[in-house]
Amino acid sequence: MEFKKLLEELKKLNLPVEQYAIFGSGPMAIRSIRESSDLDIVVLDELWQKFVSKYSTKEGNESIIQVGNIEICKDILPWLDDTEEMIKRSDIIEGLPFLTLEDTINFKTKLGREKDKKDIELIKEYLEKN
Repeated sequence: MEFKKLLEELKKLNLPVEQYAIFGSGPMAIRSIRESSDLDIVVLDELWQKFVSKYSTKEGNESIIQVGNIEICKDILPWLDDTEEMIKRSDIIEGLPFLTLEDTINFKTKLGREKDKKDIELIKEYLEKN
């Protein structure tokens, strides 16, 4: 699915901006670093509780809820441990909160997958140019 359509889907949920942040490849896609075909958000506990009361968690993972094409995460432990601080310092772009590129690098470094290593290089190239 096209990333802009995913963002429109997210906007329809009308979530309080100060209670979540888009992470994963989203912070890269919004800056045109690379495309993203999914949308992951991490939420504060208060918002998580509202989702849990309406939706069931993903089978096999009690800290993820799928709403349409959006994956909602309770936290992103053990990769990043202070969800609240991370959300507070997120970058607001087009009215939506995105994990900073620095936090994205930290997250992807800890994940350590091959695709994350490539993403880190792309982010570093982007930061050098901007």
